[in-house]
Amino acid sequence: MIALLLAIVTAFFFPGIIVRVKSIVSGRKGPGILQPWKNIFLLLRKGSVFSTTTSYIFRIAPVIYLATLICAIMLLPLPGITSGFGFAADFVLLAYLLALGKFFFIIGALDTGSSFEGMGANREALYSMLAEPAFFILFGTLALLTGHLSMQSIFEQFHLSGYTSMISGMIAVYVLIQIAMIENSRMPVDDPKTHLELTMIHEVMILDNSGFDLALIQIGTNLKFALYGILIANILIPVAWAIHYRIALFFGIQAAFAMSIGIMESFRARKKLVKNPQFIVTLSSIALLGFILSLLIMYQLIL
Repeated sequence: MIALLLAIVTAFFFPGIIVRVKSIVSGRKGPGILQPWKNIFLLLRKGSVFSTTTSYIFRIAPVIYLATLICAIMLLPLPGITSGFGFAADFVLLAYLLALGKFFFIIGALDTGSSFEGMGANREALYSMLAEPAFFILFGTLALLTGHLSMQSIFEQFHLSGYTSMISGMIAVYVLIQIAMIENSRMPVDDPKTHLELTMIHEVMILDNSGFDLALIQIGTNLKFALYGILIANILIPVAWAIHYRIALFFGIQAAFAMSIGIMESFRARKKLVKNPQFIVTLSSIALLGFILSLLIMYQLIL
């Protein structure tokens, strides 16, 4: 429950920090930090409009999408704080909770019968499938280094002390940031501000969502950023520190995470659609390289 509360606080400011950083970098005044949530609260007060071609799948998809994200966050530990729901290989359940939410999100878009939304759903499914190996290889590396399978034990035993753990930690943080960008359809795979349906991914999938349902989807997107931020914090924050230092560093890491996304999106161009699969597969290669290096160093096969 503590992870969920911290994730909600993080999600409340996260999108606003990204928008403010992008505004400052581009030399514009821009909206305030709370403007994205003001838009969400406005949507929550509106009703939803449903097409006559849609079924109950389209109506329940946003609810299931948000529910799976909440369950996934509750599964996460915090530095020095147990989740209460952890077990051996719980990162597998974490991955497939996210996959379940993505599945209903995709079939909800397909349920509209729109060729544009089907196109976006196809791209979303492809990118998630290509990013999944990097996630499992990353946690396989951390499990190898620590000798544990549960996320709680992995993060408690993982310390950025030696060169092996430093290399693995840097690779893990990089891969998690890139997966977060891919899963949330941000640069360089997608531009959330684009309005050209032929190149849109996430935005074209929610063309038929409106009002309350659209607000649930946007809340889920913000919580997904917070989820990956919690994973990054678990890697970077020492569990031996006092709890108030850990919480302060936790929010500092989330702010740095949001600012880094704003900076990257300000100076990073969107890749061509045909280049996106190559970029995503590269993440698995980087994660695999970290796994092999950790394996070789641990067993002293290289100096």
